[in-house]
Amino acid sequence: MNFSETQILSALAGFLWPLFRIGGMLIAMPVFSARAAPAKTRLIISIVITLVIWPVLPKMPVIEIFSYQGFMVALQQIAIGLCSGFILQMVFASVVLGGQGVAMSMGLGFASMVDPQTGIQVPVVAQIYVMTCTLLFLVMDGHLLMIEMLVDSFNTLPVAVEGLTTADIWSVLSWSSMIFAGGLLLSLPLVAGLLMINVSFGVATRAAPQLNIFAVGFPVTLMTGMLLLWLTLPNVLDQFSGLLTKAYGLIGQLLRI
Repeated sequence: MNFSETQILSALAGFLWPLFRIGGMLIAMPVFSARAAPAKTRLIISIVITLVIWPVLPKMPVIEIFSYQGFMVALQQIAIGLCSGFILQMVFASVVLGGQGVAMSMGLGFASMVDPQTGIQVPVVAQIYVMTCTLLFLVMDGHLLMIEMLVDSFNTLPVAVEGLTTADIWSVLSWSSMIFAGGLLLSLPLVAGLLMINVSFGVATRAAPQLNIFAVGFPVTLMTGMLLLWLTLPNVLDQFSGLLTKAYGLIGQLLRI
């Protein structure tokens, strides 16, 4: 059995194009892109997923790997995967932003720890939100839905030199405003409640200047914040589910699904 160099390179290209798209998604996708996840693990998962879906994928175009067209196709596949995963990453960034706003209102802005997702210092309250939302994301099979959408995209957005357009990139950049809007929606109930408490302490200080407001206000604000954190957590999860729905809608628009 003899195989020519052209046949070998053609078969290799048919495997690499899906691998680039899936690998790009895992690089930017939440959970899989965490610093705690080794790069070798992401590479192995990408190869396994590609091997599983390879038989059901449409026929790949015959494009030489080591050519200008092959280079552009590889860039397009990586860009499609990165943009798809980055949209979900922005949802989790809004959760972190909302947790930071809550922590600052509670007076726990100094209590921080390393975020395993990004490797930077974030408040502990933000970590509570991130861990809870991550568990909800996994329970809802959000990662499996993302993989399914990416597999379906090979039919709706086939492998070619032309893939994402400038309008697609601008739509992703425009949607990044949801980081701030989503973070505000997540933290607004708790921040508003704590604001009312701070206003009441301000009125009490005005009425009784001799009252040591710092000795009384901080414990009351902290305990009230803990109570509100527990009471508003279901609403935070509902808001997070809504942001995920919008994110998947944008991903479907990006992948032409």
